[in-house]
Amino acid sequence: MKRIVVTGLGMINALGHDKNSFEKIVAGESGIGAITLCDSSELSCKIAAEVKEFEASNVMKKREQKKADRFIQLGLHAALEAYKDANLQEVQTHRFGVVSANCLVGIGSVEAAADIKNSSKLSHISPFLIPSYMPNMLAGQVSMRLDLRGANLSENTACAAGTHAIIEAYKTLQFSKGEGMLVVGAEAGITPLALGGFGAMGALCSDHNENPKKAVRPFDASRSGFVMGEGAGALVLETLEHAQKRGAKIYGEIVGFGESGDAYHISTPEPESRGAISAMQDAHEMADSPKIDYINAHGTSTKYNDIREAKAIDTVFGMMKPYVSSIKGQVGHTLGAAGAIEAVVTLMAMQESVLPPLINYEKSEAEMAPLNLVQNSAIKHEVNCALSCNFGFGGTNAVVIFKKV
Repeated sequence: MKRIVVTGLGMINALGHDKNSFEKIVAGESGIGAITLCDSSELSCKIAAEVKEFEASNVMKKREQKKADRFIQLGLHAALEAYKDANLQEVQTHRFGVVSANCLVGIGSVEAAADIKNSSKLSHISPFLIPSYMPNMLAGQVSMRLDLRGANLSENTACAAGTHAIIEAYKTLQFSKGEGMLVVGAEAGITPLALGGFGAMGALCSDHNENPKKAVRPFDASRSGFVMGEGAGALVLETLEHAQKRGAKIYGEIVGFGESGDAYHISTPEPESRGAISAMQDAHEMADSPKIDYINAHGTSTKYNDIREAKAIDTVFGMMKPYVSSIKGQVGHTLGAAGAIEAVVTLMAMQESVLPPLINYEKSEAEMAPLNLVQNSAIKHEVNCALSCNFGFGGTNAVVIFKKV
């Protein structure tokens, strides 16, 4: 089997426009505030983790922007950063591919087109509408910009999509002649329809509109839902042989992954956590059962997810007592981008030997399995092996294990 490593990282989120936003995440800062991207007057949740001061013109010419929804623009930003960070110069572009990840497609573009339709002006719909919001167009835009002519793929598995994209890139490199893959997950779902839909489900936190930075509290007894975030994360994956040949910096190696389905409910995790447990066990066994030092949890701050994720972590890794945290209090829940952003943060934690905190944590509850949480403040700790996990609607589960090289 080929050894697959990560050689480039990129990130944009509510706390910054590059991977250095990791410093603010570690400091426990929160990018959650009042919604400005749309009218929130009729919404129960009036807060979100918006990317501030983003200029699409920094990554796309003005005439091209109409062909790309905001999620594509954010994703391209992160992808270009990761590509630059990897210091890729002379590569065989036909051996380098792209995998993108997204959850809500370009929902902002769809809503704008629906407004045109409802005003009886169908003739005003842009000919670029369809390609502007299709989920695979992020991979398409990245490949065109960087002339990457290898596999061109897209994952759309809800909130697990970013992690699934990493796994898909790993598989592609294992079973093809490819030398590298650029993985990018992006989301821009701070729109009336998306917020209204999640709000109607009772998934969003609506009791902290006046105190947004305290809203998201994963694994805490008083948690009351997630807050929508937007942004993108990107990783450059290469075969170890290719990375060493060109003297690349290596952030970590992918040594295990797990995928499973709950086969239970469209939005609620299976009560016994069997799907999550299976994915974690498979990843751990594939990695030859190493000691896990840190887990970047999905940790959505919703009632059922946190309880059942904690149960899975405790069942599989309880004896190891790995540190556990979730960064959704800092950057919100970025849905299809979450797996990519959180993988970047996990690898940065490994590089810097510092664990990002679980902010707003006060107390647990009887139902919650005991976890070794990084409570409220970052911890300096050597990380040789770490796990990042994400779960999505439809009962889809994905986890990946990184190891220091």
